[in-house]
Amino acid sequence: MGEIEVFVEIVREGVVLPAYANPWDAGMDVCAACDVLIPPGQTVIIPTGLKLAIPEGYEIQVRPRSGISLNTPLRISNSPGTIDAGYRDELGIIMTNTSREDQAGDSEPLPVSSKGNRQGTYFIKKGDRIAQLVLAQVPRMRLCLVDSVKRIGQDRGGGFGSTGV
Repeated sequence: MGEIEVFVEIVREGVVLPAYANPWDAGMDVCAACDVLIPPGQTVIIPTGLKLAIPEGYEIQVRPRSGISLNTPLRISNSPGTIDAGYRDELGIIMTNTSREDQAGDSEPLPVSSKGNRQGTYFIKKGDRIAQLVLAQVPRMRLCLVDSVKRIGQDRGGGFGSTGV
């Protein structure tokens, strides 16, 4: 599969362009463009300093980095987030600190590189890799109104959770 051109504009000083860590990776790591504190229970938008021009028929999905999800209570709130082809404002990563309390107390905020899912205020510093960006093709849907969908295709039966754990 060939490469698809996505045009990028840098809108803040000292921004690191997203990059693939390895040639076989699906997502490019995207970095914070400035320092951000995230107290327990708070949701913030972390600026990336980037504006994108995505080709029509594509989206960029914003996904969590597995190390952050495993080792901290930080979550990408709308994961996967969608950046539509027509969006031209600065890309921001919506992140929530799901900590219930600040266990760190009066100590320094915790870095995003923390281990052990420690509860508390987290400090995202400029240049920290905070999410990954995945380019995906988006086919258009055409909805066709019918009286019943029961006779179209097969009904597996059951509802949410019906196939077990």
